[in-house]
Amino acid sequence: MRFLIRVVVNAFAIWVVSLIPILEVTVIPYPPGGEIPLLVTLVAIGALFAVVNTIIGTVLKIVAFPLYILTLGLISLVINGLLLWITAWITGFWNWGLHVGGFGWTILAALLIGIINGFFNAILRPQRRRDRERY
Repeated sequence: MRFLIRVVVNAFAIWVVSLIPILEVTVIPYPPGGEIPLLVTLVAIGALFAVVNTIIGTVLKIVAFPLYILTLGLISLVINGLLLWITAWITGFWNWGLHVGGFGWTILAALLIGIINGFFNAILRPQRRRDRERY
């Protein structure tokens, strides 16, 4: 259930970021076009971004731990931008998916996605605690 919520929140955050034209982040829907293929594409990108964050992000954060200490955590901006760029690179093999502009804009887009994810995690986390206390 947590993974599904994470996918939906990622899809929403990527959609919001793609609406900001200066960030050069675009979502190219699955070929027929329209609203439903866009929604399916956003959910697929959200799922891929969650998997990339879980697998590659964890490895990168462990390897970059000394840099976290050295930069007081600012390296996380670059790592999150790199994870978003990797997601765009993976979806670039198809004719639909996520397309990002320059790496600097990708870092800013990843920062906004992280803020949106943090906002929804703050809202949804108390619900998880209440569910655990019931059992």
